[in-house]
Order: sequence, then C-alpha cells, then structure tokens
Amino acid sequence: MCGIVGYTGKNDAYPIVVKGLHRLEYRGYDSAGVALMRDGIQLFKCKGKVSDLEDHVGKSDTSGSAGIGHTRWATHGPPNDANAHPHMSMSGELVLIHNGIIENYDSIKKELQQRGYEFQSDTDTEVLVNLIEEIKKQEEMSLSTAVRRALKEVIGAYAIVVMSKNEPGTLVAARKSSPLVVGLGGDGDFYVASDATPIVEYTKNVVYLEDGEIAELHPDHEMKLFNIKEQKVTPFIQELELHLEQLEKGGYDHFMLKEIYEQPRSVRDSMRGRLSINKGIVQLGGIADYEQKLINAQRIIIVACGTSWHAGLVGEYLIEDLARIPVEVEYASEFRYRNPIITEKDVVIAISQSGETADTLAALELAKSKGATILGVCNVVGSSIARTTHGGSYTHAGPEIGVASTKAFTAQVTVLTLMALMLGNRKGTIDRSRFQRLLLGLDAIPDKIERALQTNELVEKISAKFKDARNFLYLGRGYCFPVALEGALKLKEISYIHAEGYPAAEMKHGPIALIDEEMPVVVIATKGPSYEKVVSNIQEVKARKGVIIAIVTEGDTQVKEMADYTIEIPEIEEMFTPLVASIPLQLLSYHIAVMRECNVDQPRNLAKSVTVE
Repeated sequence: MCGIVGYTGKNDAYPIVVKGLHRLEYRGYDSAGVALMRDGIQLFKCKGKVSDLEDHVGKSDTSGSAGIGHTRWATHGPPNDANAHPHMSMSGELVLIHNGIIENYDSIKKELQQRGYEFQSDTDTEVLVNLIEEIKKQEEMSLSTAVRRALKEVIGAYAIVVMSKNEPGTLVAARKSSPLVVGLGGDGDFYVASDATPIVEYTKNVVYLEDGEIAELHPDHEMKLFNIKEQKVTPFIQELELHLEQLEKGGYDHFMLKEIYEQPRSVRDSMRGRLSINKGIVQLGGIADYEQKLINAQRIIIVACGTSWHAGLVGEYLIEDLARIPVEVEYASEFRYRNPIITEKDVVIAISQSGETADTLAALELAKSKGATILGVCNVVGSSIARTTHGGSYTHAGPEIGVASTKAFTAQVTVLTLMALMLGNRKGTIDRSRFQRLLLGLDAIPDKIERALQTNELVEKISAKFKDARNFLYLGRGYCFPVALEGALKLKEISYIHAEGYPAAEMKHGPIALIDEEMPVVVIATKGPSYEKVVSNIQEVKARKGVIIAIVTEGDTQVKEMADYTIEIPEIEEMFTPLVASIPLQLLSYHIAVMRECNVDQPRNLAKSVTVE
C-alpha cells in the first residue's frame, strides 16, 4: 500500500520523483524518502508527508539523473525516520524501496546478523536489501542477477526498485503480488511506479510487470526483462488511457468532493456502449464469452473488500431479483481461510477499484485453482485482477485519488446492474416490458444523480449540527441496507466518528439500546415495498428521543413530519436507489469531516490500494 516512483535518464531525477510522490501520496503517507545517484548515493527521508520531506531536503544539492522515491504505509515497524524508505544496505552500496511484505524476513535477518550485519530499522525491507548485498558479494555478478537470486529466497509479496552506486544510472525493478509499471520515455528515459499516475505526464507507453518479472533499466538502452528463472521475456507495451487533467483537483477543495461531483459522468461512462435504449439491449463485451457460464451458473460468488463489498451486496440483490441465480457475497479477506466449497459450476466475480487488492487477488487464485470461472469488475486497465480473470468489465470511473471511494462505488453498482439486467433478459426471468422500463430508468440515473447533488447546501447545513457527534447509526431495508453500510463506512473513514450501518428491522436486536437524544440516526426511507416498515422503525427511534436524518423521495410527507431533518432525492425504481441515495450520504460525511478539520483525501491509517494482506 506504499507508493513507489523511480526515474533514470537525461534529466534531474529529484523533481520528477518528488512530483511523482505527491501523486502517489494517497497510497501511503506515514513517511517519505528519496535516494539520488550522484557520485554515490544521497539519501533523504523522514516521518510525515511528502511536504515534510521537501522541507527536510531544503536547499541540499539534489542533482543526479537517477533516483527512487517512496511514500510509506507502515506494516513492519512504526512510522518514524529510521523505518522510512529508501533503505540502504549496511555497506552503503545498495539502496532499495519496497511495497509489500516479506513473510520470512525474520529468519533471513537472523542469518544475516550471524554474518555480521547490523540493522538500523524494524523493517523487512532493510533485510531484503542486505540479502541482495550478501548474495552480490559472494561472487562477481550484476545487480539484476543478485536481485533475481535474492528473490528466490524470499516468501511474500513485493514490488521493489533497487540502485547500486557501482552501476550508476541503472534501476532494477521486480514484482510479485504487488503492482509495478515501467514507463518508456521517447528519449531513452525510464520511469517506474506502483501505478501510472506519476508516469502519465511523461509518457503514454508502459509495461505492466507480471508476477516474478525483473526489469533492468538503463538510459539509452533497451529495457531488459527477465523472469525469476533468469529467462528473457519480451515486454508487452501498452498505451495509457489516463489523462493528466484527471489527476488534478479542477478547482475543488478536495479530490473527494471533485469525485462526488463526477458521478453523473462516471456512471454514464460506465454505461456507454453497453446500454442501448434504441436497440433495447444490454451488452458487456468483456464477459460476452462467458454469458452462458453465468446463465448456467450453479451460483455466483462475489468477493470484495470495503466499499466494493457493499457494491457486491447490491449486486447480490440485483442478480437474485432479476436473474434468479443464487449469489453469495464474501469478504475476500475471509474467503480463502475458511476452506470454501467451490466447483466448476460456480462463477466468481471479484470487485476492486484498483484491481490490485491483495486479499481479493488471493481469493481469485483459490477459486481459479478449483476450476471456477472468474470475472472481474475493476477500474484500472491492466491491473492484476484484470490480467488474472477470465473476463470482466471495467467501470470507466476514471482515476479515484480520494482514499474514501465515492464514484468507484456507484460505477461498480452500475456495472453490476447492467450485468443483472443482461442476465435477466437472456434467461427470460424478466419480461420484455419490465426490461425496457428498467433500461429507461437506468439511463435516467445520471440526471437524477445531478439532482441529488443539488442537496449539497442543505447537507452542509445539517452537517454543522452533527459535526461533534460521537456516534451515528445508519438504517435501511432491502436495497437501502447496503446504502446504510456504505454511508456509515464513509463517515467513520474520513471524520473518525464511530458509525454503524444496520438493517432497519435489526435495530431492535441490539442497537436500539444506544439510542438517546445524543444519537443521530440516518434512515434511508425512500418509497418502495418496505416504506411502511421503515416508517415504523423511525417511530421506534423517535419514541426513544433519537434524532432522525431521513433520506426520502421527493414529495414525501409522512416521514417529513416525523424526521428532524429530511433530504429529498428524485423518485426512482427501488433497485436503482443505491446509485442516488448514496450521494447525500457521501456529502454528509465529506462536510462533517471538513468541519472537524480532518484530512479528507488522506484519512489517518488508511491507504487507497490495499496491496498487502
């Protein structure tokens, strides 16, 4: 979950590396550091953000045409100067940055200590760089050869970039179960990063390293690519679809707010070319070859984490409702550890914004080994999940920089809705007239999200009333239950207020004990089959002096009379409610966090892409 960036070429490396670190800071911001090659290795690193690193560097000489940089999300050892990356070998010959976890680092460390190595940090990374040094000094060999041999001895996940003062200008990069991309500059320059955001400014041509691949990069030379068995590999060059303006705030105070307001476009883009009102069809090209597998599936298993799990829960309701196929939604982090029953008749769908979520990838590998058909729903072209699955669909949400997912959630739900509609139509489990009505309803969702965004000023006023609350409860029924879960997650992620989402009827089985005049209760009370039941739940809260914030359908009067605060959203088909009702909840969490002076885009202890288990 750390950010990696490196450069070697004709230009000064420091400005390129630091700008890249700012772009990658959403992946980790416990500490930051850079190493530059100039008559040896210059190292600058410190606890804190990239801006703290820049202050630490100050007016030091930062010249040098090769460099690597890192933003850290702590795994081994607390966030401090010593544990910040890059890490140097004991002799000072090598320097390394690393994303991932070396599981057998302790046994390697003990062996190295017996050979006289001393360690300055608590990290597994310092162990790895010294292991490479030890192997390299045993016999005359190149840096890339030493890296390959060292990686054969480690267990775990890694994305690494290494430099040696004895091979100026050379970067060696390698990956296993953690993303790494190499950018090919037109003038012989090379860039390397944990994702494409630092690279897009300089080149569109990239190579996504596969597991077990090692790249040797030196200016004015062709990229040398090998696998762990020391066999040469031909690089597969792809063109980035990412655009620089997508990585800027565009006048908004925070990336999160920008991304909330991008949802009419991101939802529309996720439907583009897939939903045709004129032809009355839904088609998902990425799963076209697996439609029959889906139709005949004994069951569908959705695996995901966090916000993507909530999207998967909506997907369960949609697919069972429209296609009548049994669906199970699993936390990817638990799925592989409970010896699940998986057969060749199962279809497993993995959902991940980044396409790099370590737990989700591990769940996929398990399902694949059991013969299941595996499909992906992710946002990042060329990501690990996209390359691992048999097929799948991209969400086309564009880069999401804010750590708390907003447009990723609605884009994922959009793709799952299209999938459910397609399956229901192919299977004949929904009649033609209902299918056409639902297509029209889904096509109108971007406009209804635009209208939901118009509640922003009202939501901001409501937020001011509750910015000092210590607890929140979110309630919903049916399709609105996952919305309640997602609303609670957003609030606790960025404002650090404890919040829980519950099915409204389950409130009586425990949470009702918490309700008093200090407890705000957010209820998704839109028109639908469960409306009267939700009204009864609201009455139960009011009887115990709870404060009600209700999300209601435009024109509602019954809930409006009972609730302390109401936020209206346009009338929609019940199954599309998550796409619209989630908008004011995102705004509520955003404004409360801002008023509490929290770091909205980079909440404490969290990172955007969870690439370690």
